[in-house]
Amino acid sequence: MTGEDRATSPHGAAETWAITASIPYVNAAPHVGFALELIQADVLARNRRQRGAAVWFQTGSDENSLKNVQAAQRLGRETADLVAENAASFAGLWETLNLSSDDFIRTSAEPRHRRGVERLWRACAAAGDIYSKDYSGLYCIGCERFMKPAELEDGRCPLHGTEPDRVAERNYFFRLGRYQRQLTELLRQDRIQILPARRRTEILRFIEDGLEDFSISRSIERAHGWGIPVPDDPGQVMYVWFDALGNYVTALDYADDGPLFDRYWQTATERVHVIGKDITRFHAIYWPAMLLSAGIALPTRILVHGFLTVDGRKISKSAGTAIDPAAIVDAVRADALRYYLLRAIRSGEDGDFSLERLESAYRSDLAGQFGNLAHRVLAMTDRYCEGRLPADDRATLTPLAEAGASLPDRVNAAIDRFAFHEALAEIWGFIGEANAYVNATAPWALAKQRDGAAAADEARHADAALSACLGGLLSALETIATVGQPFLPAACDRLLARLDPVSPDPDRSPLFPPRP
Repeated sequence: MTGEDRATSPHGAAETWAITASIPYVNAAPHVGFALELIQADVLARNRRQRGAAVWFQTGSDENSLKNVQAAQRLGRETADLVAENAASFAGLWETLNLSSDDFIRTSAEPRHRRGVERLWRACAAAGDIYSKDYSGLYCIGCERFMKPAELEDGRCPLHGTEPDRVAERNYFFRLGRYQRQLTELLRQDRIQILPARRRTEILRFIEDGLEDFSISRSIERAHGWGIPVPDDPGQVMYVWFDALGNYVTALDYADDGPLFDRYWQTATERVHVIGKDITRFHAIYWPAMLLSAGIALPTRILVHGFLTVDGRKISKSAGTAIDPAAIVDAVRADALRYYLLRAIRSGEDGDFSLERLESAYRSDLAGQFGNLAHRVLAMTDRYCEGRLPADDRATLTPLAEAGASLPDRVNAAIDRFAFHEALAEIWGFIGEANAYVNATAPWALAKQRDGAAAADEARHADAALSACLGGLLSALETIATVGQPFLPAACDRLLARLDPVSPDPDRSPLFPPRP
């Protein structure tokens, strides 16, 4: 079922979820660090659909930023052309990473976004929260925000290592200070839940230091003519965060109060943002304040991941560490990259990416444990039982049954804690139990006993034992494939098709072929 089908079908689902990844700057092609965020959001979306929710999962591209303009200038290209090219690369990650996304919005090219942020601006202005004033400050283009001197390290941005520009101009500002008490209460009561919890603590401390109004526009001269004009003031364009954050509702046809906006935002059960730690402040403070001003429902959860490094070094195109996720997928398939990023990188924390460790995970965990289990069980079912067992045999009680029955709840609980590495540890623990069960029960010995039995009763007894053994293992594989599908959709879908007793021509190739 497509996202459109889910959106227009009757409201039969018990819950409706909006799940979003952040929209990245498109001043360069995507790197593996952003793949981490997309895959995390995709697991949430797939898991919630499995659990009966109607889900809208979206992402897009942040195109109206000054860093996009500067990147085009350095290359001697038109901004619109460079932005379109890089946006297409980000949109292509849908297929590359096997994402179940419902929508991708381009903020510079789609009328629904421009009309939506214009409406958002007017709503905040009508609430008395937008005013203009002369301003002078230090602006970091990398962060796309003004910075205080106390935030700098030796006069440089601690994140980008660059000296901010001194900017003096007349801008529009949003009255953020007006919402300080309200935001504090929302966060303390977990009406906006931030995970991991330490990120919530950091945001509350920032609010306690006092919230200052923030700039939401720049002059059209400084923007080099690029951006969405401020309503009724063509000399100013919207500042990137007011423009970019609006995508979460403009993609849902907020401009027209469309059915998507009502179902997947205003009345949704959960509104979830998956973001990097460097933009937590904007999503946990600026964005809720803007929504309060405009009278729009607030996000319910903000899930914050850490930074990804490559062999211990910060991801950087100039340093040669900006690895293209498409190149990795070409080498080891999307499931392997998904598994490594979700298992090796602890959710919410910084982590290091290593091609060597990815290869090791492929050979050991995927091919050696999961793939080998599936191959052994299916091959023995083909050899000893002509590829099929009666349906009742899969329900036969075995030592695996209790662990298998509780596995979905354990996996779901870990996902709900934003702990994908723990969810995969649960799955791989059960894979280990299933592999041990194969060795302990030795189906090949039972088959030999059945086929060599001299008496009919002995043959029937051995056959029943063999059917119970393989039936339990097939049931275990079905459980693994089902709970594993949000993490490894391609391999698990293939395995489920192979387990389907009415599958016309199941694919018998290895789930994870040997690496050369």
